[in-house]
Amino acid sequence: MNYELILLGLSGILAASAPILFATLGETLTERAGIVNLSLNGLILLSAMGSFAVTVTTNSILLGFLAGIVIGMLVSFVVAFTSITLKQSQVAVGFVMALLCRDLAYFLGNPYMGLAAPRLSSFPIPYLQNIPIVGQMFFKQDLLTYLSFISIILLTIWIYKTKPGLILQGIGEKPSAAFVRGANVKLNMYIYTLIGGALVGLAGPTYSLSIKAGWKGTISGIDGIGWIALALTIFGGWNPIRAAFGAYLFGLLQWLGLVLQPYLPGIPSQVLQVSPFPLMILSLLIVNIGNTEWLSRTLADLPKDVRISISKIIRLLRASPPASLGVPFDQD
Repeated sequence: MNYELILLGLSGILAASAPILFATLGETLTERAGIVNLSLNGLILLSAMGSFAVTVTTNSILLGFLAGIVIGMLVSFVVAFTSITLKQSQVAVGFVMALLCRDLAYFLGNPYMGLAAPRLSSFPIPYLQNIPIVGQMFFKQDLLTYLSFISIILLTIWIYKTKPGLILQGIGEKPSAAFVRGANVKLNMYIYTLIGGALVGLAGPTYSLSIKAGWKGTISGIDGIGWIALALTIFGGWNPIRAAFGAYLFGLLQWLGLVLQPYLPGIPSQVLQVSPFPLMILSLLIVNIGNTEWLSRTLADLPKDVRISISKIIRLLRASPPASLGVPFDQD
């Protein structure tokens, strides 16, 4: 494998990871506000189909992406309303919405299967694209991939470096305390759930109008990505930077499955194609194992130097959810 091919592959990983990144960042923002939106898988499918249908009808990529955002916000509003106002189970509502949106996508998308539509093209940035290595990887992408890079930075700054971001953290950890300090907890929950839904809604058209252009129904290859995004939210410790690392890691694993296939003829291709999914589950287990009591007892029996080294690694990987995640709040 030559140098140029590796660079092209890494550049492709960044582009292919953009929709997963949007979905993971959107769910990270939503869960930071204490709301669990389990509808992601169906939402991504519905936004992928809806945005493609709008693009086919209007011949406008911009309207297609806007349709994906609107679909994401509408589905998330249903989750927010039933969870925040009606105080129903967030898990139950989100799961039902995931199934409903998935079936709607397949049913409503039948007339658009196999049709052609405009596709988002790459947009190399002058001068920057000529930078060795970095230019090839980061500055010869399409606009949505650039937006995914920017989203990581903006969300990190917003959550950790601004006053509204600190309020957001307080709402997720202890909404009653945030309410006493003057924050409109329910309004903030609605806002962040809708913004998070808009980001998840971008994942669909990033697939159907760019990476996997078109709509092919059940063989579109998108089903299951929403569940991966939910797992990456936990893997990322509800931190945008760690979430981005998880999204790119998943993209790398998918790429390796394709690259290694010719070198491992004895292994069925299906095994390499699905291998990123169990590997991400394993990574998720490793992240959460640091919170178990049995591990603490096991570490206590190890030599001091070994125990300290392992403890440092565990602290680095450990992830704790917002304390009030999924817990209904009544500010009346």
